Amino acid sequence: MSTEEPAKFETVMIIDDNMIDLYIASRMITQNNFGNKVLLHTTAEEAIKYLQHNQDTISELPQIIFVDIYMPLMSGFEFLEAFDKLPDSLKNYTKVYVISSTIDNEDIDRSSNNKNVVSFHVKPITKEFLDRIFNKM
Repeated sequence: MSTEEPAKFETVMIIDDNMIDLYIASRMITQNNFGNKVLLHTTAEEAIKYLQHNQDTISELPQIIFVDIYMPLMSGFEFLEAFDKLPDSLKNYTKVYVISSTIDNEDIDRSSNNKNVVSFHVKPITKEFLDRIFNKM
């Protein structure tokens, strides 16, 4: 008889315009019991609208957000600027991680120095990375 552990987090959001990266990240999250519910957004605008719409309903908010830097229309950095304007209650509840394939040190520094970003991680999301996040909480 096997008893499955409950997911480490109730809701996780992934923001990435690359469908393959979205799929890989969501599978990694669900297969490793990291998130019970995974919200997938292909644009940062969609994600901000979702957060704004649900800002007063904690149960609908993600505890973790993984956001890519390079996306059309609204970049990950622009997402972070919009995220910073959200209520403190939401920002204190939700932890943001920048996930990117960039090797540009300027982008990495810019991400790492953003007060709303917990850390920067090079794609893809791995089980070890998810374990590190959980163990730091």
